[in-house]
Amino acid sequence: MNEQHDSRRRVRVAVVFGGRNSEHAVSLMGAGSVLAALDRSRYDVIPVGIAADGRWVLAPEDQTFQIEDGELPAVADTGAELALPSGTGRLVALDPGRIPASLGEVDVVFPMLHGPFGEDGTIQGLLEMAGVRYVGSGVLASAVGMDKAYMKAMLAAAGLPVGPYVVVRDREWRLDRDRVLKDIEGLGWPVFVKPSRAGSSQGISRAGDVAELVTAVEAAREHDPKVLVEAAIEGREIECAVLESFGDEPPAASMPGEVLVTDDHEFFDFSAKYIGSDMSLQVPADIPVAAGEELRQMAVRAYEALGCEGLSRVDFFYTPSGSLIVNEINTMPGFTAMSVAPQLWAASGLPYAELVDHLIRLALERPLGLR
Repeated sequence: MNEQHDSRRRVRVAVVFGGRNSEHAVSLMGAGSVLAALDRSRYDVIPVGIAADGRWVLAPEDQTFQIEDGELPAVADTGAELALPSGTGRLVALDPGRIPASLGEVDVVFPMLHGPFGEDGTIQGLLEMAGVRYVGSGVLASAVGMDKAYMKAMLAAAGLPVGPYVVVRDREWRLDRDRVLKDIEGLGWPVFVKPSRAGSSQGISRAGDVAELVTAVEAAREHDPKVLVEAAIEGREIECAVLESFGDEPPAASMPGEVLVTDDHEFFDFSAKYIGSDMSLQVPADIPVAAGEELRQMAVRAYEALGCEGLSRVDFFYTPSGSLIVNEINTMPGFTAMSVAPQLWAASGLPYAELVDHLIRLALERPLGLR
């Protein structure tokens, strides 16, 4: 069991990345930035890769974590397989033909994971069972944050404005498609179609009529049998990052920033985020001061409504009439040094390496279990 850390020695951090989902490469890019930011005089670092088949392996630190020649990075399946026995807080190396060897107790895990089997509460539950402290939100907030349908329902229940949407479940789509299509037509055209439980803007399409809608839903179902269809909202995309504070201080909100994409992209998709240089971030966003302050307050409310911990990013639409609509909250946002949330905090006076330190310190001070 991982007890209070001994401040006289280096903090042992396991950075976990990869995973068996479509966001495997995005995870590695964030992990590369985290590994580079960790001061080895203060941290004893263990890089842990989760291969595409779900096996945990001891990863080399010199692995390429960036897109090269259009090729997305992947966990190199060459290291010793690892296990995390429940309740021990110790990583165990399982080299074929050798006696299992303990790598020692881990003080904190930095789960640099996105998507299913990583950002959705599963890894958080595993770490709770193993008795290891970890960076970021707990089981419930992670699970709700991963499922956009439940997320929107919870945000609306907290009194936050969300746009109109329809949830398309697998059974309904297969057995009662005409009714589902009629419900969606009630949103008006165009609509945006996305997997309910995927991230990095993967599987998202814009549909302007029924034929395009059917194609878009089928494309989203390749990522998730549960699909979210949202009414198009005219507005600018404004982002705000929220960070847990120490002690009894309330969560802090960053300066708001506006995502700007080139004319080649109708929306902020995977390509605009990670491939090429089609996205830029303007910080602070060019909106009235009062609107910016309202947005920051709403971001904290969204963070608290889900019970988030650590760092989250809240995405808004700022409409021509000056209204703010919460689009979604991301409990483990993209985390390369050039990703939106770290850029927002850097512009707000918290550089990347200090942000990483802050998150690890929060995790070390946080109790396991109910809190």
